[in-house]
Amino acid sequence: MDRTGKCLCGAVRFTIRDLNTEFGTCHCKMCQRWAGSALLGLTVPADTVRFEGIENVKRYQSSDWAERTWCGKCGSGLWYRVTAEGPHHGFYHMPIGLLDDTSGLTMSREIFTDTKPDCVTFEGDRERLDTAATLALFGVTE
Repeated sequence: MDRTGKCLCGAVRFTIRDLNTEFGTCHCKMCQRWAGSALLGLTVPADTVRFEGIENVKRYQSSDWAERTWCGKCGSGLWYRVTAEGPHHGFYHMPIGLLDDTSGLTMSREIFTDTKPDCVTFEGDRERLDTAATLALFGVTE
């Protein structure tokens, strides 16, 4: 199933081929600051997404192992991407709110659950990983 999306002003647009409708939630402090709360993000392999307006994308290396991007015109957060070698290298983690159609999406995992604000709770059964388990999942040692 293909899905399209864009930033707030439409300067950056994308199409994702064969979208996996499962998404994850990241509660790390960086995502809280970047997204304003937990990041509800799709994991998108680089070879399944096509961007338009890429010249409007601004980048920030937010850690030794990943970057965050935003639209240089409207400021919308676009993706978090692992830049370090490892099992998730090059994958885009894109906010679900950028999609034109969010129907049929299912939250399958929460990560960095030990750093989420106490006031944030999502119902349902899903995999929940603390910081140590999340870093192991991404193949990162700190």
